[in-house]
Amino acid sequence: MRWPAALIHAPPGLARKRPDLHFGTELGDKPNPAWATDIDQVVFRGSFAVEEVVFFHRPARAAIFGDLIQRFSESAAKGWKGMIMRLAGLVGEDGSTPLDWRASFIRHSSARKARNIVLGWNPERLLIAHGECVQTRAAEIIAGALAWI
Repeated sequence: MRWPAALIHAPPGLARKRPDLHFGTELGDKPNPAWATDIDQVVFRGSFAVEEVVFFHRPARAAIFGDLIQRFSESAAKGWKGMIMRLAGLVGEDGSTPLDWRASFIRHSSARKARNIVLGWNPERLLIAHGECVQTRAAEIIAGALAWI
């Protein structure tokens, strides 16, 4: 049996930054029809440096973030890196967005619109790439982490 080639989906703008990678399509605010019945998505715009696509898996009621929300436990925040993480608000129950990323958002209204869509999903779970995921109270934690927008 021969498997079809994988289709790589890029967040907005990444294909221009990474011409060495071959993307099949660019993600937007509308989910691909192949997963639209189970997964929704929205793009956080307003930054001059990055646009992050956030997903919502309806059956699990899980919001899925890549880099925009980072939340680390006290035990993970050791030494000088831990001090910087604390100053940036990345340690604790809510977490936040790293300071350099926050500074790159020059159009908060665009990011606020995406944040409101995510909160409208009323997620129960939060899956993140950097730090601790949560199984309950995701909407409350997301609202706190993105209060800077």
